[in-house]
Amino acid sequence: MKIAIVGGGIGGLISALLLSKKGYEVEIFEAKKQLGGRLSFVEKDGFRIDKGPTIVLLPDMLREILDEAGIASNEYELLLCDPMYSLHFTDGTTYTKYPTVEQQVKEISRVFPGEEEAFKRYMNDMKIRFLIGKKAFLEKSFVTKSSFYTTSNLRNLVNLKAYQSVTRQVKSYFKHPYLQESYRLQTLYIGGNPNTAPALYNLIPYSEHEHGIWYVKGGYASLVSLIHRELNKRGVSIHLEKHVERLTVQDSQATGLIVDGNDYEFDRIILNGDFPLVKKLVPDQLTKKTFEPSSGCYLLYIGLSKVYEKTPLHQFFMCEDFNTHMKQVFQTKEVPVNPSFYTFYPTVVDPTTAPAGKSILYVLIPVPSGQHIDWEQSFIKERILEQLEDRGFPELQQHIEWIETRDPSDAEKDGLYEGGSFGIAPTLMQSGVFRPQVKPFQLSNVYAVGASIHPGGGIPIVMQGAKLAVEMIMEDAPLGRDTVESISESLSSL
Repeated sequence: MKIAIVGGGIGGLISALLLSKKGYEVEIFEAKKQLGGRLSFVEKDGFRIDKGPTIVLLPDMLREILDEAGIASNEYELLLCDPMYSLHFTDGTTYTKYPTVEQQVKEISRVFPGEEEAFKRYMNDMKIRFLIGKKAFLEKSFVTKSSFYTTSNLRNLVNLKAYQSVTRQVKSYFKHPYLQESYRLQTLYIGGNPNTAPALYNLIPYSEHEHGIWYVKGGYASLVSLIHRELNKRGVSIHLEKHVERLTVQDSQATGLIVDGNDYEFDRIILNGDFPLVKKLVPDQLTKKTFEPSSGCYLLYIGLSKVYEKTPLHQFFMCEDFNTHMKQVFQTKEVPVNPSFYTFYPTVVDPTTAPAGKSILYVLIPVPSGQHIDWEQSFIKERILEQLEDRGFPELQQHIEWIETRDPSDAEKDGLYEGGSFGIAPTLMQSGVFRPQVKPFQLSNVYAVGASIHPGGGIPIVMQGAKLAVEMIMEDAPLGRDTVESISESLSSL
């Protein structure tokens, strides 16, 4: 059984690990010079920082899937962020989030007295909803709509209050606008508008407290080299800088790939990438369905000649009017005039990210996706640098050794749909059964993984999607028990 994986992002890499461990012959075709997709580094003059994802959520899911794929937890290190992060508001209020309910209640008493019981009720309700949502939706695929529209699932959607928006549900718990913002901005982690994203995404801020926020020592993208080494050890064929032109199809099956003009035959094919783009590889399977992209990001990567001691790893600097910022990102789709932004400062916990006595800073500003903005003329960089200096990093500009930027046009060049940073948007009609599934075509042997595929974006969730795809492949084309046992014994002896 030969399986091709088109795209070497985290979804494709986890698929390759799981399949190779189970005895399938796997080949990966990646257009770029390196594997990893969104998981990669910006490196310059001895500085190193994650280019994309920084916050590790759902650590147990990440560990369990890596372990199942053959990557032991002692091969990498997760550091718990305690505190998790601070939110700074324009009137000088700072609200800090902690990984335990007890710590958080004390912080709410300090900053938002009178809201303590509301927070406890929020956590209790979300715990029940998380258990429901994880079992009913995260751990299942919905290749057939009938598998979604069951009595139990409809009851689950009602219990999750999926008909509400994230914002509406948060407001039913918290009174203070700052506290509301603190528990609805997390839809931006997956590029969604908190005012329209369904309330099931309130499980993200709940998970921060329940499971913690973590940092991968060495950077999130360090997992890629670890996985790459393991795939090489197993003999998985990895083809870099290869352009997959299209799939070859006969009747209701794909027969292989055309890569740089050459034909390759395969029994199964997995497409890993932003689905609205990779679906174009499949002839006669194009539909008129359009997709809404997620929000984009304007990113700054900054090498500094000093270290800001005792600076939090993660911080959010909130703007004066968060609703206006969200309107500019998702409705009017214009350059935000006075946006909220996020900073990631890993040097305080991981000195290997910069030369001695120096540090590196990552800044993310949520912005619209699309091609309609000339970012070089936006002056957003200059405005954000001034705010950084005023609100958290004194004399920052005096200590800048180098600075790089990345905007939605760069993301689009890298293969992200319309420059959205998180796959298609997590709207109601692009969630659950309405999102592209792991078997998205009328082809019996073609599968898909990635942030635009159910169950959605975020590294552990994409890994879970890869697991679902592999389970579907095994269901469609299982290996015999003797073969699986023989392969397992051989791998365990390595």
